[in-house]
Amino acid sequence: MHAELNAPEKRLRVFVESGGCSGFQYGMSFDEKKPDDVELESEGVAILMDPASLAYLSGSAVDFDDGLHGKGFEIKNPNAQSTCGCGKSFS
Repeated sequence: MHAELNAPEKRLRVFVESGGCSGFQYGMSFDEKKPDDVELESEGVAILMDPASLAYLSGSAVDFDDGLHGKGFEIKNPNAQSTCGCGKSFS
């Protein structure tokens, strides 16, 4: 997906925002690094997170499920007290 974007300066941003069924929801986009961002790398992929999202997502894993019943991207968050059935929101 990054190669198709044709913007090498942009990185994958993983973030948390208000909303969703359970109070917070996950989001992903390609973005340029902002001054307060933390930049991480996993399996050769550069990931950006703002400090507030990092606090919610610490210890989380991003997985991609493309099996028969695959949901696409899924965030496994050990900090979530409850999650919605859609897999995109938590509290």
